[in-house]
Amino acid sequence: MLNNLLILFSGYLLMWVLGFLIKKLLGNYIDILKSKEEKNGTKLGIIGAGASIGTLERILVFSLVLVDQYAAISIVFAAKSIARFKELDDRDVAEYYLLGTLASITMAVITGIIFKMIFGNIVNL
Repeated sequence: MLNNLLILFSGYLLMWVLGFLIKKLLGNYIDILKSKEEKNGTKLGIIGAGASIGTLERILVFSLVLVDQYAAISIVFAAKSIARFKELDDRDVAEYYLLGTLASITMAVITGIIFKMIFGNIVNL
């Protein structure tokens, strides 16, 4: 039981670390959006909120993979899309959103599958 909790915690910690990789991968896009933001005098959101949302998203998707609820991952994607619906009219924001969300979900799913392959069924419901 304790072993499974440590494995689960390490997976959640890895979801947080993957955020830095995603931020690095999307660095050029972030710079484009910031320059566009400065030029238009607009603000795209609370600083750091996107990273926090991404971490929670990866933790949730990772957890869903561990309990074999792959279909529920679409609910996470749909909820984010609804929350950002108006912002998606801007092509640059839409592309950044899709790249970030798909990278985040893909990394969480792949990590979850690898954890299941290595450690077996660590979450018993």
